[in-house]
Amino acid sequence: MRSIRDIYKVGVGPSSSHTMGPAKAAEIFRERVPEADSFRVLLYGSLSKTGKGHGTDRALKDAFSPLECDVVFSAADPKDMKHPNTLDLIALRNGEEIERARVQSIGGGDIVFEGDDSSGAEEEVYLENSFAEIASFCAFRHVDLPEYIELNEGEEIWGFLIDIWHHMKDAVKEGLSREGELPGGLHVQRKAKYLFEHIVEDKHSELVECQKVSAFAYAVSEQNADNGIIVTAPTCGACGVLPAVLYYFAEKRKLDDLQVAKALGVAGLFGELAKRNASVSGAECGCQAEVGVACSMAAAACGQVFGYSMDQIEYAAEVALEHHLGLTCDPIRGLVQIPCIERNAVAAMRAINSANIAYFLTGTRNISYDIAIKSMYYTGLDMNQRYRETAEGGLARAYQRRGKW
Repeated sequence: MRSIRDIYKVGVGPSSSHTMGPAKAAEIFRERVPEADSFRVLLYGSLSKTGKGHGTDRALKDAFSPLECDVVFSAADPKDMKHPNTLDLIALRNGEEIERARVQSIGGGDIVFEGDDSSGAEEEVYLENSFAEIASFCAFRHVDLPEYIELNEGEEIWGFLIDIWHHMKDAVKEGLSREGELPGGLHVQRKAKYLFEHIVEDKHSELVECQKVSAFAYAVSEQNADNGIIVTAPTCGACGVLPAVLYYFAEKRKLDDLQVAKALGVAGLFGELAKRNASVSGAECGCQAEVGVACSMAAAACGQVFGYSMDQIEYAAEVALEHHLGLTCDPIRGLVQIPCIERNAVAAMRAINSANIAYFLTGTRNISYDIAIKSMYYTGLDMNQRYRETAEGGLARAYQRRGKW
């Protein structure tokens, strides 16, 4: 399994697969063909259908700048297309094609150049590739999950995760300070600042917790929707869940940076397992692969913060993912706004509830996290493509039929 560094990437929203991935591919391709004087990009699948809303063309043109880049939202998908987020990069000189590459944007900002086994490949850091294997190793060596992470990643991983935490906090703080309308034409107003400034402190604590956690999730998700700097966890579209939960408990429990870094490390293990053994791409498996995995990561982080046993942490992550199974990705107008922003807030609260359930019922469970991951992947493959980030089904379709789009 790859390093948990792979799951956390600092970048500009609104989409890891639609903006970060294609931009990375463009930068690599441009370096490979220095003699080119212009470029053409053909977008397929989900990239074609929701790329305008996600700003894929903008990301590509920025990556190729100052050279000219013609972005084509192609209607016909190639018969041999291997992933719903596929693009063809074409290098031109004097108007003639000199080189071409097909790329898959597989989620979380990662890419694969077809026919190039080295592209997108990162060093395997962990020998274990399932949570069952991780738990077995930890039991044999008498170590907990943070100790297991350090054995494989080295002490420097905590410095990396502390830096990631600072970026997450910055996204929360910036989001809480901003007001106004998000771009894209849906006329969605930022709500994080209002939520946070109208905390109902004189009501029961559960309501206050919900309002604070939701405000933090809205803050980060709104930053993402507004092309702000966020951290993938595991994707841009699901970037508000984990920071919201950790920001709330860091304040409530007065956690230091290292304690939060360890929680991020544990969360990263569960995210990386999902990424390796299933998917974190909404275009491939629906929003269960994005917000569902983010919720499981946040639930696992809660377990680490609460001092849970390894079994309780795994159960918290499993509960969180299991109850997102079948969740569709149906963004209105292809924008990462409705239902994405609100969904991040709901998932953040569900992560806390999943951890609470795990505290009491771990000994009674029948489903492992590994089983939940497999189920999520199979469910995603069976899902109609209209519900996999194409803006053709669900809320997107109903909204369009009302004449709003």
